[in-house]
Amino acid sequence: MTETEKTYNPASEIADEFISDREIQDTILYAREHSKDRATVEEIIRKAAMLKGLTHREASILMECEDPELQKKIFELAREIKGKLYGNRIVMFAPLYLSDWCINGCVYCPYHSKNRTIPRRKLSQDEIREEVIALQDMGHKRLAIESGEDPVHNPIEYILDSIKTIYSTHHRNGAIRRVNVNIAATTVENYRKLKEAGIGTYILFQETYNRKNYEVLHPTGPKSDYAWHTEAMDRAMQGGIDDVGIGVLFGLDTWRYDLVGLLMHAEHLEARFGVGPHTISVPRICPADDIDTKDFPNAVPDDIFCRIVAVIRLAVPYTGMIISTRESEKVRAKVLGLGISQISGGSRTSVGGYAEKDEETAQFDISDRRSLDEVVGWLLDLGHIPSFCTACYREGRTGDRFMSLVKRGKIADCCQPNALMTLMEYLQDYASPQTKEKGLAAIRKEMENISSDMVRELTARHLEEIRNGRRDFRF
Repeated sequence: MTETEKTYNPASEIADEFISDREIQDTILYAREHSKDRATVEEIIRKAAMLKGLTHREASILMECEDPELQKKIFELAREIKGKLYGNRIVMFAPLYLSDWCINGCVYCPYHSKNRTIPRRKLSQDEIREEVIALQDMGHKRLAIESGEDPVHNPIEYILDSIKTIYSTHHRNGAIRRVNVNIAATTVENYRKLKEAGIGTYILFQETYNRKNYEVLHPTGPKSDYAWHTEAMDRAMQGGIDDVGIGVLFGLDTWRYDLVGLLMHAEHLEARFGVGPHTISVPRICPADDIDTKDFPNAVPDDIFCRIVAVIRLAVPYTGMIISTRESEKVRAKVLGLGISQISGGSRTSVGGYAEKDEETAQFDISDRRSLDEVVGWLLDLGHIPSFCTACYREGRTGDRFMSLVKRGKIADCCQPNALMTLMEYLQDYASPQTKEKGLAAIRKEMENISSDMVRELTARHLEEIRNGRRDFRF
């Protein structure tokens, strides 16, 4: 056994307890049997309307329902719930790839260790600073750092130093106010170090919850240990990180299996820690260097994908949902109203992709290649408010404290004013004239919808301060 295996691959069977293959298989059969019962489907829709969430079995029944009228009700309710809990705000972020060195053998990822065509690269701290300045010049305030798993090239110390570099880089009016982290499963001790470094959300995709298929797709490397990977969020929460983000890569297995597994994982976190996932991501398999999507017969079509987003919104109404530039402008427009609350803009999925425009190390192909300004203008055209706010992290509104505010319908009192103020910052500092005009009109309209006179007056005062050049990074 290697030192890496000793450190990262302890034996465990806990994962099989909360992600039960038998329960998933039984749920799929149960959903098919009950999805044709109109009364059952309508009762589940009524339950979802109470904003109490759904079990994985109830959600599966809605996914299997083929009645056009009931499907329409599901989509309408998803839009209603999204509006009630998150309003028309869409949080903006960008990924920052630090290194493509990786010792895993994941067959769907071009970073796999046997790929000899992709250049291997790791950013120095000076290069990270250049990437951050390029992102700040776009207007970004929130990043998600990404790195391959390699304890020699990308040890936890490198990740911690990179976080420190990102937070310490200030350029003109730019500052990255929150760093979310998407790195490989690690130890409780290392999660504590990430928490102490001031990260926002720890994100890790399960890829697929089908253990047998997972082991085929991950033949070598630390990630091949299904239990170690699946239990990562438990260890993260034990290490003090109370905002975690889960997700699967739809298309690696059947969407039925992975949707049930995803919801069972959310239920487990809620039951064990009293708070479910802060975010759920819904990426789909897409082309990349050395990867052909034709090798994955379970690829999810657009209509099913939209239903997945809607049903997740009904099942876990208080959880943020993320969609990346893997998806096209057309698909992103469809799912924004169904439940998505965070999107990336102006993204690059390669190491050095922002400062140097280097795309040789891209992890996957980007479908939506528009600039951040174009995405912001597009969101405004669709009636959304792009938000660059990170105040919840800074004010300690994380974990159960954040969920409590959402469940009581109070989070808008914090998020709406901060969304408007951070949008004003963006308009003043980075926006094109066309986007600025649209944004100012949207802010004026939204100010009229703030119900509290006190909040409206305070927001108006801060907006004027921002317009006059004040930048104190409070948001």
